[in-house]
Amino acid sequence: MRAEIITIGDEILIGQVVDTNSAWLGERLSLAGIQVTRITSIPDEREQIVSALHDAERRSDIVLITGGLGPTRDDITKTTFCEYFEDHLVLNPSVLNQVEEMFRSRGLPMLEVNRQQAMVPSRCKVLNNTMGTAPGMWMEKNGKIFISMPGVPYEMKGIMSGQVIPEFRQHFSLPQIFHATVLTQGIGESFLAAKISEWEDALASEKIKLAYLPRPGQVRLRLTATSQDGKEPKIRVEKKIEELERIIPDYIFGREVFGEGEFTLGQAVGERLRERSATMSVAESCTGGFLAHLITEIAGSSDYFMGSVTAYANKAKEQLLDVKSESLIRFGAVSEEVAMEMAEGAARRFGTDYALSTTGVAGPSGGSETKPVGFVWIGIHTPQGVRAEPMRFGKDRIRNIERMSRAALECLRRELGK
Repeated sequence: MRAEIITIGDEILIGQVVDTNSAWLGERLSLAGIQVTRITSIPDEREQIVSALHDAERRSDIVLITGGLGPTRDDITKTTFCEYFEDHLVLNPSVLNQVEEMFRSRGLPMLEVNRQQAMVPSRCKVLNNTMGTAPGMWMEKNGKIFISMPGVPYEMKGIMSGQVIPEFRQHFSLPQIFHATVLTQGIGESFLAAKISEWEDALASEKIKLAYLPRPGQVRLRLTATSQDGKEPKIRVEKKIEELERIIPDYIFGREVFGEGEFTLGQAVGERLRERSATMSVAESCTGGFLAHLITEIAGSSDYFMGSVTAYANKAKEQLLDVKSESLIRFGAVSEEVAMEMAEGAARRFGTDYALSTTGVAGPSGGSETKPVGFVWIGIHTPQGVRAEPMRFGKDRIRNIERMSRAALECLRRELGK
């Protein structure tokens, strides 16, 4: 089945509110076996709503609308819905009781505009909203399903999870769709594509789709399969992932199953540290604490992460990490020597088995001919010794900070994999 999502609200179009509803709906529908073919955002205008509904009806089996169901005058979705379906509004006693009880339980007076929330199209199937005052509405026309829901995310999610998705599964024979994402680090998108080209070409015979999803310092590879001839899509996808792991083992740090949450490089490093009962610490300069953030955003990271020092100024490097003033004068803050001394200083201060350090030029200014913007030294202290690796990235400061931090984690991941 094919579905479209229509979000209504000027606040989305001007960038005041980020449309998280569509992302969540896309994920939930895909997991249910429903293909989302289009997402449209439109303003709170009658003509735009009618046009969007008309176009969506021609293309899709299911149309999901969020937004425009509030009690204020700018919320016109309900009346426009009636116009499109040649229907009229009626008072729904069940919805009215629910709204009245909500205001009564909160000790608030109920205004006439709140009472109007209980007005719904006469032919709609009401979708109860237990978290707000605006009910959802299920309408059908020419064999197509139209579902209108509030734009408030937690209200929409409650209606979809509690009523809409179960209804779809009960009444429709939906295919199985399985998505899995392979997570790679330390190789660019074009180089990765060249390495796996033959493997990628073979995916067509298994009816598996591949998508490249780059982010700073990483490339995610999403594989998607739909059930066919009784062959479970999960089995087909996992077989191809096993093949991929043999082709590029050094670049893969994990995988994600769609709908089960994100797996990060920080988690991969944490798992390997736990396996070794080892600890780590961090000394940062150019990354300004972002590296420590990638580690501590993982629940339970206190098991292995002992602490960090963000030593931006040279004086801080000397006083907090015991970096030699001679090294700073002779080689400069952005140097192999200083990176190693920072890593050693962190390991010594926190008493850890491993330590990472970053010192570089994040940009957009401050670079030189020998140390341009995007250049970084990553230090790594291990029980076997200390070393530093040079890397060079682009000119965007924020992207550099992210890429430098992830590159440092990748250095440790590979070290722990030896």
